Amino acid sequence: MELKDYLRIFRAHWLGMLAVIVGAVVLAFGWTLTQPKVYTADSTAIVQANTGSEDLGMQSVGNNIANQKVKTYVELGSSRSVASRVIKELSLDEKPDTLVSAINVTNPLDTTSLRVTANASTPEKARDIAEAWVRGMAAEVNDIEAGDATKQGAVFLRPIDSARLPSSPSSPNTKLALAIGALVGLALAIGYGLLRYTLDRRIRSVESVERETGVAVVGTVPEEKSFTADDRLIPFDGGNSANSSKAHLFAIAEAMRELRTNIQFMDVDNPPRVMVITSPLPGDGKSTTASNLAITLASSGQKVVLIDGDLRRPMIDTVFGLPKGAGLSDVLAGRAELAEVAHRVGGNGRLLVIGAGKIPPNPSEVLGSARMKELLEAISREAIVIIDAPPLIPVTDAAVLAHSTDGAIIVATVGKTTFEVLGKALSNLERAGARALGIVLNRVPRRGSGAAYYGYQYHGDYYRVEKPEDEAAELLASTPSSEPVRAEPSARDDDGTPPRRSTHRAS
Repeated sequence: MELKDYLRIFRAHWLGMLAVIVGAVVLAFGWTLTQPKVYTADSTAIVQANTGSEDLGMQSVGNNIANQKVKTYVELGSSRSVASRVIKELSLDEKPDTLVSAINVTNPLDTTSLRVTANASTPEKARDIAEAWVRGMAAEVNDIEAGDATKQGAVFLRPIDSARLPSSPSSPNTKLALAIGALVGLALAIGYGLLRYTLDRRIRSVESVERETGVAVVGTVPEEKSFTADDRLIPFDGGNSANSSKAHLFAIAEAMRELRTNIQFMDVDNPPRVMVITSPLPGDGKSTTASNLAITLASSGQKVVLIDGDLRRPMIDTVFGLPKGAGLSDVLAGRAELAEVAHRVGGNGRLLVIGAGKIPPNPSEVLGSARMKELLEAISREAIVIIDAPPLIPVTDAAVLAHSTDGAIIVATVGKTTFEVLGKALSNLERAGARALGIVLNRVPRRGSGAAYYGYQYHGDYYRVEKPEDEAAELLASTPSSEPVRAEPSARDDDGTPPRRSTHRAS
């Protein structure tokens, strides 16, 4: 993984990661509320030698003695004997061992002073214990050096600073706890994001699909929430009209043009003429993709024939609003001629749509028949053929069809299709000896966390068509826009060719 992969993971899961960090901080704050408050007070004393002389030499000797003794008195400060004196002086209801654990005696570097730090549940108690502890240590030193706690010996301990009343508790340290909680939360959040990335086997990015499958992604189609079962087509001019009533489908139209370009440049010398559009499982949008791709190819000036090859659950007639009746199965069975079942749709007359017809009991055998292969070869000599086929995993129809064509384009759903499912679909194609032309990622999120996996996002402001103001724009706007139509079945002219029929707008 590269740095950009980590950034995409964090952008995709930032909401969950933020929740983890906030949760850790809240837990840290809650922990501080449950902890007892502890106040800390400091008191200082100095170790001195009683030389009884103003001679500098004697004072130097006294300082050396004090430096030697101060280390010993640090240990003395943690003794139970000093604690007993403090308990007796302050009338505390505590045991010496307990009190000793609340005291810390230190010797600052290169000094003969001792610093006593006392912890207690109240500010007053902490201050009193710190001062009493210094007095108790002084008494213990006198008892050792002079044999009498009230008399100073050769070395004695003199308090030099009284303890101050603490204004705020030293523990729990709320700021420190929150900082630690944030750091721990950040670590957990990073682990959460990486774990989600590792365990989530759903398709999320173009790079991951190509890396896992070895098949190129030839198109990415954005999610369009305005699509319905009866209205899911881009304009028949390919979305080029400036004043089209479906101008809001600019992103879909642009994605289809990109897919069209990628297909045309798969093999410049021998581009595919017959293509199967399929998907791993139902519901991935293969019929919508096949229909809009056919419209886009026809809008570029090419003759296109769209065939509903799903002889189990046909959808093309519903997508285009065509009357249900004879179709592909009737042609293959010899009950109808091709021109009798073909419907010319769109304003340019370059797109013919052939429905599925009567559903046969053996779809796989019908689609894999020699008659089907001959039909596709005949049509492909005059037009590009797009076949909407059933899903690859539930049935073998698409693999059988793809074997007799230039290959199959697999439509997968972002955030739904898993790599295992996609891999199985590709394996079914490979076992049938068919070629995978590429993968189309459908329902790509335009915004939000899901869109972070992609190197681009669909921005409406870029593609939005403004009101034409110059002559060229006005001329473009004056061109009649195409709307989805319900086409009538074509019939033969006297010369045997299917004539172009008039169309009417769909309701």
